[in-house]
Amino acid sequence: MRAAGEAGGSGARAPGEERALTSVAAGDRFEVEEPRDLPRLWHVTLSVSGEEAPLKEVRRALEQLAHDHPFLLTSRYANDHAEIRYWEEARDLHDAAAVALRLWGEHRQTAGLPPWEIVGLEVIDRQTYHQRIAEGYGPPPASPVGAHPF
Repeated sequence: MRAAGEAGGSGARAPGEERALTSVAAGDRFEVEEPRDLPRLWHVTLSVSGEEAPLKEVRRALEQLAHDHPFLLTSRYANDHAEIRYWEEARDLHDAAAVALRLWGEHRQTAGLPPWEIVGLEVIDRQTYHQRIAEGYGPPPASPVGAHPF
């Protein structure tokens, strides 16, 4: 019989095999880690551009993307570029950025998005976003929500 964590152990037990138990002595303190792994909110601004496309098609595609993914706050567009702003829940900046960098490509077919490339990405935490707004920097809060021409 192998104890849990012993070399060669796979975590699965054979029928009838007992699981090794561990205990904490009375008075021992359980070390609580910082809530680093808890998801946080990140404000994302994704900028794309490319060959000109009809404005009506760009708007329809952005509206479809917003319908498919209601987390999108607002998008602004022209016939050769667009900007999408939204809140992303992620463990850290790297995770939020990775999701943002996949967004356009993964939904190009389903939403009918133009074949544009990502030319800009900003990911900031919630505190920084609100600090910028309070100090008069950065874009105003997304209002009204939806797809709007530049």
